[in-house]
Amino acid sequence: MPNNSPQYFIGLMSGTSMDGIDAALVAITQQHCKLIDMLDYQLPDHLRQQIVDLCLPSDNEIDRLGQVDKLLGEQFAAAAQQLIKRNDVTVTAIGSHGQTIRHRPDLQQAFTLQIGDANIIAERCKITTVADFRRRDMAAGGQGAPLAPAFHQFAFASTSHNRAIVNIGGMANITPLIKGKARQGFDSGPGNVLMDGWIEQKLGQAFDKNGEWAASGTVDKVLLERLLCHPYLTLSPPKSTGREVFNNNWLNTQLNNEAAADVQATLLEFTARTIATEIAQLNQSIDEVYICGGGAYNPILMKRLTKLLAPRAVASTSELGIAPEWVEAAAFAWLGQQTLNNLSGNIPTATGASRACILGAIYPA
Repeated sequence: MPNNSPQYFIGLMSGTSMDGIDAALVAITQQHCKLIDMLDYQLPDHLRQQIVDLCLPSDNEIDRLGQVDKLLGEQFAAAAQQLIKRNDVTVTAIGSHGQTIRHRPDLQQAFTLQIGDANIIAERCKITTVADFRRRDMAAGGQGAPLAPAFHQFAFASTSHNRAIVNIGGMANITPLIKGKARQGFDSGPGNVLMDGWIEQKLGQAFDKNGEWAASGTVDKVLLERLLCHPYLTLSPPKSTGREVFNNNWLNTQLNNEAAADVQATLLEFTARTIATEIAQLNQSIDEVYICGGGAYNPILMKRLTKLLAPRAVASTSELGIAPEWVEAAAFAWLGQQTLNNLSGNIPTATGASRACILGAIYPA
């Protein structure tokens, strides 16, 4: 790829929050990437519920999995087609993360599974599609996650400041960028997933807008200490987690008739505390923290992080040129580009893989 001649890639991402598909059109050169256009594509409620149901063991899983895989592939394709129609550029390829429905790096036969049939995306869009990024890393002994650190290094690294990029989606993950290099990256624990699940359970709302419900409650210190005793939090990186570990069923086992708003306030504090603790425990000091993902738009959470992380500067990745909600979609556009150029996409010290790997499967146009 010539240094100053960009190619255009689309990244498709549906995260642990399962609140829709993030689609990003990105111009990429050897040195830089620029977000050209983006689309927040909402999933039908009935399909979202089918996906949520597949994330935990239940009956008739294989038939339901096969059908949802195809239905979701059509939705990913439709999201990409909308971006293509409104932009007069030639798209080289689509990088599709898909939707994780099971992530089990803790098993003896570790596996991860993302759905959203890439054959359908390539066929509907008539564009080469790269997907199934995580399993090659697992084949090399890694956890298949997190994969964003390599992109964080490409897009956000500074040679003059030690930075941490914190993605707060359903789960929260941290990429320390030390002297411009990402030598680590890991999930700190839950991001929004418990807060989203609790407000949906109690108020029927998909998320706590602006953290208002959490702000109306009081942190329950006894409950917080119970949550902080989760064994995942004591693991050393590389580590990754998901809904299989942190979900409403687990949360309900921790509760003891606390007021609902107090639970929400405590869950927000739990997310903030686990992120801040991990950053404080890094071997290298961090000067700046940049937040991406939906959590960057929760002012109560951002306020707590700013206080807990002081005197480090805390801001969103908008300050570095990419709005928080589009970082992950842009990452999979970039990972697709890496694959097509026979370049690795994982960082072994982040995932635990034995080597840097070319990730993903290619579905030709």
